[in-house]
Parts: sequence; structure tokens; C-alpha cells
Amino acid sequence: MNRLMRSKTEDKQHADKGSLTLIWLTILVSFVAAITFKSFYYFPISLYSFFPFMGLAFILAGIVLRLVIISTLGQFFTVDVTIRQHHQLKTDGFYKYVRHPSYSASLLSFIGFGISLNNWVSFTIVTISVVAAFLYRIKVEEEVLAQQFGADYANYKSSTKKIIPFVF
Repeated sequence: MNRLMRSKTEDKQHADKGSLTLIWLTILVSFVAAITFKSFYYFPISLYSFFPFMGLAFILAGIVLRLVIISTLGQFFTVDVTIRQHHQLKTDGFYKYVRHPSYSASLLSFIGFGISLNNWVSFTIVTISVVAAFLYRIKVEEEVLAQQFGADYANYKSSTKKIIPFVF
């Protein structure tokens, strides 16, 4: 997806501010750290053997949701932050409830990964670092959207939550 869904030369370039690279590096480092920590220290979230499978269910749900959400954006989806030609602000469907549903779905998968490790410290490493990287990405993206759509984006932003419906 990273190679197939990149912006094209006719799209606005260099709006990403390194956020895609930051996300990939954060994922790599946090996953290695979380798995390493789990290998050496035992701080279980739950003693039930099904618990890691619950994490797997979260991972799968997040992946499926993200793919559905990406398909609703159609031609306007890119992995790097950009504005495509004839770009339109999407405010219906999942976007009616949160401004960044694709990131919400991704975060659900990463939280699921942390749960699947069944280790409090590993869960915390993955969750905090990935959420921080995504919040930076959202800040970058919202600056670009505000610049492109002006008052329309400001109105949309004031009526929807960022990544968690009705909460944040």
C-alpha cells in the first residue's frame, strides 16, 4: 500500500513533513522494544489464555476497518499527506463521527498488538509511542486541510472529534 498509494507528481508535494517516515520508524522501534521486553519480563495484563486472541481480534478488526475507510476515500487517499487535484473534503460516512477514521482503525490494530503481547509494559510501549506518532501526523494533516479548505474545514473540525468518536 505504501508504494501504490503515494501522491502523484501533480499533487501538492512536501506537505508530509516526514510524518510517514516517523510512523514507520516508531512502529519498528516500538515493536522491537515491546517484543524484547515481553521476552525478558513478566507483567501480564490478564491470566486468561484467550486474552492474546482478543488482541488478534482487535488487529483484524482494525485492518478491515482501515481498508473499508480507505475505500470510501477512493482517489483522495494517499499514504503521504497531500492534496490531490480536485480534492474534496469528506464529511460523511465514518468521517461524520471522527476526522481521522483511518488512523483510528490503525490505532485499534496497534492496541490489539499490544494486547496480544499480554504484557503491561509492552502494551504501554507500543500504545504510547504509536499514538504519539499518529498525533504528530494528524497535526500535519490538519494544517494542510485547514490551508486547503479554510472555513469549511474549521466548521467540520469544530463539529467532530479527532480519532475517538464522542471523546477525542
